[in-house]
Amino acid sequence: MSTQVHVLTTYQFTNTITMTSLQRTDILSLIHLRSDGRRPNEIRHMTCHLGALPPTTDCGSALPSSACSGSAMVTMGLTQVLCIVRGPCDVGRRTEELPDRATLEVTMRTAPFAPPGDRRSTNPTSDRRLIEQSHLLQKALSASILLHLYPKSKISVTVMVLADDGGRLEAAINACTLALIDAGIPLKDMVCACSAGRWNAGGSDEIVVDLNRREIQAATGGASGGGGGNNSGGGGGTSDTIYLPVATMPQRGTVVLSQCESRLSGGAEAFGEVLECARAGCEMVMEVMAAAVRERGAGLWKAREGKATVVLDDW
Repeated sequence: MSTQVHVLTTYQFTNTITMTSLQRTDILSLIHLRSDGRRPNEIRHMTCHLGALPPTTDCGSALPSSACSGSAMVTMGLTQVLCIVRGPCDVGRRTEELPDRATLEVTMRTAPFAPPGDRRSTNPTSDRRLIEQSHLLQKALSASILLHLYPKSKISVTVMVLADDGGRLEAAINACTLALIDAGIPLKDMVCACSAGRWNAGGSDEIVVDLNRREIQAATGGASGGGGGNNSGGGGGTSDTIYLPVATMPQRGTVVLSQCESRLSGGAEAFGEVLECARAGCEMVMEVMAAAVRERGAGLWKAREGKATVVLDDW
């Protein structure tokens, strides 16, 4: 009788040790979920706020010194980006004027506290990754802005990354689009950005949408790329991994940005599969952005009719 009790006690003790040794990521992988609890085709929780700063706000030394024409704040998961738009305004130097269209100036900055574990302040004029992403932002926005309506003028766009958990380029593109809409600058279509990737994790080779920092590092072979996996391609992975940020104009069906630096063993077919998933993610992002624009327009209309409600926060 004592021997049976001893065997039963040993079995319960071993079973308890096995269950407590499982980590959260192991449990999520068993039910085919990602590290943050999302399904492969789900984007992160996204919030958009147009008019984040009043039009008469002086943006200080970190942002343009004059009042902003439009602003927007976009949060994608734990990544948060603030965008300020100034203009159209006169060009400071006549040598920078373009006779047939406006000049688009894009600057991307990161707050010292934005990347986790790295408190170094970066200079946007000398940091290679910030210069590259500012150039990509300018190319993506130039495809949508009707610059020919404002000849011999300048439109300044400044992006401040407040929190960085992966996908800061995609969040910056979405924030710039909403800030331009808030500033009243005409666009051909909304530019929506989302990423997609593929790597062999836990024996599965699924394509995931809207990668976070940990997933980008896994897809790029641990290459951080601008504050933890925010490079525009990430060429540190193997031939079976891919990280692809994509920006599209969904209503026109046009891809304005698609950059990949990974070596693909499947060739163009593997790239096309990841691209289609990224475009599907851009359509989901567009739905959130369109709802935010409609909400902003309804609020401005109520204010014009004198039916707006003013809420004062107690500090």
